[in-house]
Amino acid sequence: MTPYDMIKAHLETAVPFAAHVGVKLLEIGDGTASAELVQRHETSNHIGTQHAGAMFTLGEAASGAAMAGAIAPVIMDMRPVAAMGQITFKKIAEGTLTAHAKTSRPGSDLLSALQENGKVAFDVAVDIQNEAGETVVEMQVNWHVSAKR
Repeated sequence: MTPYDMIKAHLETAVPFAAHVGVKLLEIGDGTASAELVQRHETSNHIGTQHAGAMFTLGEAASGAAMAGAIAPVIMDMRPVAAMGQITFKKIAEGTLTAHAKTSRPGSDLLSALQENGKVAFDVAVDIQNEAGETVVEMQVNWHVSAKR
């Protein structure tokens, strides 16, 4: 089992709300992650498309997984907090959605900043696509990471 597989397994239990919504983490790498959300009645809105809150949860979960992947060697000793989230709805979203997240800085840079300063803040960009590969949501989440107290 790779460190990324261990992070994936941990996140699926550590963030029960994302699991409740139905978010499934697909892959985690060094500053990258993907996740999917299958549309169900519970994730739909009044017009039969994916609910905005469900899409935000999908994007935030993918961003958190990318953040964790970037700082994988020390993640269990850190306290990550999503400090800001910005979302832009580009088009109607139906069916299964896949979120692709990437940190704004390489993991090695983030680990160096943590070692030097004991904390780091950075952005994670998220592109949420429909089954046809079209972008339906763009998101940016700013993460603040510091050592556990």
